[in-house]
Amino acid sequence: MKHSREEKMEAFGRLLDIMDDLRANCPWDKKQTFQSLRKLTIEETYELADAILEQDLSEIEEELGDLMLHMVFYAKLGEEQGAFDIKTALDRICAKLIRRHPHIYSDLKLDSAEAVKANWEKLKLKEGKDSVLDGLPTSLPAMVKAIRMQEKTALVGFEWEHKDQVWEKVLEELRELDEVRGASDSSIRVEEELGDLFFALINYARFENVDPELALERVNKRFKNRFQYIERHAGKDLNDMKLAEMDALWEEAKEKLES
Repeated sequence: MKHSREEKMEAFGRLLDIMDDLRANCPWDKKQTFQSLRKLTIEETYELADAILEQDLSEIEEELGDLMLHMVFYAKLGEEQGAFDIKTALDRICAKLIRRHPHIYSDLKLDSAEAVKANWEKLKLKEGKDSVLDGLPTSLPAMVKAIRMQEKTALVGFEWEHKDQVWEKVLEELRELDEVRGASDSSIRVEEELGDLFFALINYARFENVDPELALERVNKRFKNRFQYIERHAGKDLNDMKLAEMDALWEEAKEKLES
């Protein structure tokens, strides 16, 4: 499927027209604000993430449209407040992309994706950022935030030399967690050491080129499928089953669902 530039622009213009109509005439759309849309946008983003995880291109297409609507909606709200509109928002991202891609729009030579990322962070600092970690959203999920912090600090050389060092750090944090178990203030110390262990494991996953968020989500999916298999084949209320009976069905689920 391939559409002309004119067809694409026409479709985008139609969305802008529909947004104007909805904002003027729909009781629900007229009530919305930046704040009321925020949680809905987050939900739509996760729905797109689910579609990507499932590699469902049709669903990705639909969720992309939903998110595009939200972007247009925010631009409409900005226009109504006299702050910005869709043109100024697009002008701003275009200017940023040109500014941060001097290897495309000027004579700078960068030969790898890693070099491009490192130069991107240098340019951000020149634009007034006080830290390479500035710009990470406070509300970003903790695992994603850990990955992004590790990636960003690695770009300026704060990085292990090889993955064996990272794995040794994982084992070190595991030993420290083991040492605090059962201590008088164990709940606080266990939380701290667990956090250190999670952070180290995420870092190791990065060195193995594994997305820890994706890895955990796939485990979640396997767990859900196996547990629902137990529910379907239990033959009685789960509260009346012994753990050994559940374990037997769990192993059966592993064999049947993954064969």
